[in-house]
Amino acid sequence: MSAFKSDFLRTLSERGFIHQISDEAGLDALLAKETVTAYIGFDPTAPSLHAGGLIQIMMLHWLQQTGHRPIALMGGGTGMVGDPSFKEEARQLMTLETIAANTASIKSVFSRYLAFGDGPKDALMVDNSEWLRGLNYLDFLRDVGRYFSVNRMLSFDSVKMRLDRQQSLSFLEFNYMILQAYDFVELNRRYGTRLQMGGSDQWGNIVSGIDLGHRLGTPQLYALTSPLLTTASGAKMGKSLSGAVWLNPDMLSAYDFWQYWRNTEDADVERFLKLYTTLPLDEIARLAALGGSEINEAKKVLATEVTAMLHGRADAEGAAETARKTFEEGALAESLPTVELPAAELEAGIGVLALFVRAGLAASNGEARRHVQGGAVRVNDQPVADDRRVVGAADVTTDGVVKLSLGKKKHVLVRPV
Repeated sequence: MSAFKSDFLRTLSERGFIHQISDEAGLDALLAKETVTAYIGFDPTAPSLHAGGLIQIMMLHWLQQTGHRPIALMGGGTGMVGDPSFKEEARQLMTLETIAANTASIKSVFSRYLAFGDGPKDALMVDNSEWLRGLNYLDFLRDVGRYFSVNRMLSFDSVKMRLDRQQSLSFLEFNYMILQAYDFVELNRRYGTRLQMGGSDQWGNIVSGIDLGHRLGTPQLYALTSPLLTTASGAKMGKSLSGAVWLNPDMLSAYDFWQYWRNTEDADVERFLKLYTTLPLDEIARLAALGGSEINEAKKVLATEVTAMLHGRADAEGAAETARKTFEEGALAESLPTVELPAAELEAGIGVLALFVRAGLAASNGEARRHVQGGAVRVNDQPVADDRRVVGAADVTTDGVVKLSLGKKKHVLVRPV
């Protein structure tokens, strides 16, 4: 680990954020002597980012905390093309309406991590559609496209992987690298941006922006990438058994988000505390030293701290309390996820497999059947061994609900209405 002079690089280095830097000494010196504007791009491919993108948001958070200015760049323009980097196949093209709706939805999360405003260190949210959608194609080809070597673009790992697998790479996607490079130059012209950050899969695209800046007369630009994260067992960050771990509260509850982090593997606890919380390093070291079953206490701290940043302290502590009541006291916590079912359906009786699908605990009857065969299914805390079991009005508890459980950690209340 280098002995960085700047608070920002020292913080990132100590907490495990750094994979590559284009000019370590130059960037460190710049950060140590002036307020630096840096950005990360987010393409609006869905209505919400997921937990896999949280490392990027935390990098912007630490940038601002150490006295610099972050820009969250929304890809309203590049989202029309789709980033081909390390993708098996082309993304589905989105309509302008979908891009606009996704962009608006994604924006809401950033204010949890960044302070926006008009001051010299206040965060900015910018959309690259401002300059990309109005480009004249012929002018752009002459002024910018001529600086890009196809030979060099083909040498990037992100492109080679697709070609080596003999998957088509469209001309549309090939333009993405040029557009992202142009974003870097445009952000330098408009906001004095000197640094672009991103995941390690973005290295080629970011370096292309630095090269383009050289040719178009910007000051020296810099690149910094974070490692692409997987869990200790190799799973992709931001994915759970039930799907993506969304950041937007309307797509994933605070309780389910808390549970995702509570289920962190033992080997990942220290790393995730450093990356995803703002706890001091000595406190993280203390938590990481806990052994045996005590590691579960560290996981609860991790879950509560990560959830508090996104959902607020009250919701995070509420999720922790719900979990404690449910698992440690066996109580029926009212804040468990709830689905409503017409009372007439329960009166008539509904098959347990169909009910688990309706409750979102299984994707299909076949999956629910496998869970029953594996002994993971419970109704009102009683194991279900027969996949033909019918759930009816007699199963409604004195609390007015039926509690469905999948394994020890997934619970849904079914409430007749």
